[in-house]
Amino acid sequence: MTTTAPQAAPAPPLPSAPRGSGRSTWLQDLLTGLRFAFGGGREGWSRTLLTAAGVGAAVAVLLGAASTPHLLAERAARGDARTASATLDPESPARSDSTVLYSTSESDYRSETIWGTYLKAEGNHPSLPPGLPELPADGELYASPALRDLLGTEEGALLRERLPQKIVGTIGDAGLVNPRELLFYAGHDALAPGKAARTDGFGLASKENDLAPPLIILITLMCVVLLTPVAVFIATAVRFGGERRDRRLAALRLVGADRPTVRRIAAGEALGGALLGLAVGAALFLALRPLAQYVEVWDVGVFAGDLVPDPLLGMVVLLGVPLAAVLVTLTSLKSVAIEPLGVVRHTKPRRRLWWRLLLPALGIALLLPFSGDVNFYTVMYSEYVIGAGSALVLVGLIALLPWAVEAVVRRLRGGPVPWQLATRRLQLESGSVSRAVGGITVAVAGAIAIQMLLGAMHEDFIKLTGQDPARAEVGVATNHADGALAQRMIADFRATEGVRKVIGTVNVYATRPGPYKGDIRPTTELHVADCATLRELARIDRCEDGDTFVAHSPDEEMNAWVDQSARPGEPVNLGDNPEDAEFSGHKPVGEILWTLPADSPVVRTREDPGGNHRDGIYVTPSAIGKELERAPAMTTAMIKLDPSVPDGVEHVRNTATAIDPTMRVTNFVAVTRDRNYASAQTALMVGASVLLVLIAASLLVSTIEQLRERRRVLAALTAFGTPRRTLALSTLWQTAVPVVLGVGVAVLGGLGLGKVMTGVIGKPVQSWWVFWPYALTGAGVILLITLASLPPLLRMTRPEGLRTE
Repeated sequence: MTTTAPQAAPAPPLPSAPRGSGRSTWLQDLLTGLRFAFGGGREGWSRTLLTAAGVGAAVAVLLGAASTPHLLAERAARGDARTASATLDPESPARSDSTVLYSTSESDYRSETIWGTYLKAEGNHPSLPPGLPELPADGELYASPALRDLLGTEEGALLRERLPQKIVGTIGDAGLVNPRELLFYAGHDALAPGKAARTDGFGLASKENDLAPPLIILITLMCVVLLTPVAVFIATAVRFGGERRDRRLAALRLVGADRPTVRRIAAGEALGGALLGLAVGAALFLALRPLAQYVEVWDVGVFAGDLVPDPLLGMVVLLGVPLAAVLVTLTSLKSVAIEPLGVVRHTKPRRRLWWRLLLPALGIALLLPFSGDVNFYTVMYSEYVIGAGSALVLVGLIALLPWAVEAVVRRLRGGPVPWQLATRRLQLESGSVSRAVGGITVAVAGAIAIQMLLGAMHEDFIKLTGQDPARAEVGVATNHADGALAQRMIADFRATEGVRKVIGTVNVYATRPGPYKGDIRPTTELHVADCATLRELARIDRCEDGDTFVAHSPDEEMNAWVDQSARPGEPVNLGDNPEDAEFSGHKPVGEILWTLPADSPVVRTREDPGGNHRDGIYVTPSAIGKELERAPAMTTAMIKLDPSVPDGVEHVRNTATAIDPTMRVTNFVAVTRDRNYASAQTALMVGASVLLVLIAASLLVSTIEQLRERRRVLAALTAFGTPRRTLALSTLWQTAVPVVLGVGVAVLGGLGLGKVMTGVIGKPVQSWWVFWPYALTGAGVILLITLASLPPLLRMTRPEGLRTE
């Protein structure tokens, strides 16, 4: 007989090891998450790498932004180091073994600006500008690498005529502001005291550049607008692959982990991707940094060595990105119920609207007190409050977007099959695409506000010059010549290739001779030119060679001053006055008297092509004799070019340099821009270009990630006969709806922020229609993302997509 032993009672469950509390529990769970991030198989690695790629791109941008203070400081330091420590004034240093005579030159060559300095040593041990091993001798030239390369090409042939000196060396990096700068130092023995400045060294601490308060407000808003989307991109990147992560978390719940534990493990997994992203971003930054000096964007170039992150800002990036990854993950899991049998998302969460409206309301509340009250005194502390207020408005728009998308798609019904597939997907889960579109929302809203601000301050920084390019395109002037040389200069310009007309005058200061007891001796200018030129300067009916005139401008006070020296029938002095001969800037010539004919009529001036009224004495060439040849004269020429001759202005500049390398040549323009304002616009263009690439990459990755999550569904639909065209259109609509809503929110928010910001600087809104280009940009992003997502969509709809583990 077989007997069966009685079964033993089941053993009691083993007590679980104590997990500890507080910091130890957090640390254990975060380390477990890190193990899943780097040791969780192909699925874990793919999510970690995707997160690292997104975070890495953002970190590289942030490290570049953190390098801006060091970059600007180094550029300013190099600019100061090559600035002469003395200028042309009565206090210039006395001649010594180390003093140098110098004269600066600024010239244009087509679309480029050429900066130069002519030098002459006065001793055996002259001071050297940074970047030069020695001072160039007469006829020698040191060129920057970019200028040297340009002079050696066929494109620089005309410029080589202007700079015929022998190139004896290259300026070192220490003497250049940026690697693409066109700069030269040339020896010039014709320099002499009075015609050139003297210095005993190079290196001048420049005064702090005081920006106008509206520009400070503009730059503050630009920084907020350009950096906020980067933070949004990081928050989106750490949530890539969320659905696959949730399935792993459900498995952890199945083996006994509680909800706080799995959330901390998820945070640890996101932390792993963020840490790897930091490494990727740092590596990407270091890899791209050497290439920076070969790239010029919007005429801005940098040395690779200048791209060094500020220590404090770099620490903020290194600590802030991992912390943001943990906080974003913990926050996102609040709306997810992770259970042992699966993950339940609240399909209809109660998205409260009040706090989403509270953020922009707080931002506006911070900005309103500064309306019309920003000046040089208040802007030093208000810029931080204005930055915080602008950031709150933009962050509030990001928070408002998911509520707006959900409120709209919840009401969408019916329509074609692609539309229904897209809207149903958005109704089930719209958070991920809303987060990706948040970057577009911030960028568009910020860009609209900036454009409104630029439009409002446009008149303050864009000035009408009064110049008339239709009458003359180029102006030429020199201060150091005698009468004979000045007349020859005008003849040389008239003989220059590409010149149609020259409005040229020889100018001499004419003073009242004899004893004078007043503080300032009556002085005016004597202008010598032919009748055709004088008619360009004044309303003259009858004019023949030998005539003279007294010219009055619209300024009656100045006319009374002119009449004190220009007295018909009385002499004027074209030479030196006893009281100021030592400061005249030319060799003493003594008193040169010339009598103004008694029958000289009074004529009224008209604006010359340069926008100026020239009062004084008008003289035709034969009315003045050898007095003019001896007098210290100046030349002014306004030149009309022949449009049929290419590079006519370059021929004029070459002629000017051949006459006098220090001669000033300017282009006449009807409108001019403030340099700081132009720099701010350039910075906005550079930052917006980088930001646009980052946002497009964020949205593309988000779209592809959603397709990966749905690949089995897409493959099943294709297997049941759903045309791939239908799936492609559904992807289009799935991207289009959130983007259109995001652009709509951005337009409303941007117009509101722009209105408040224009009020801050005390200006009215110039245009409410600046949003159209940005709305069209949003449409372009939709098309671009859809086209880029088609190849992975077609690959995922193959039958192989039905396989699963």
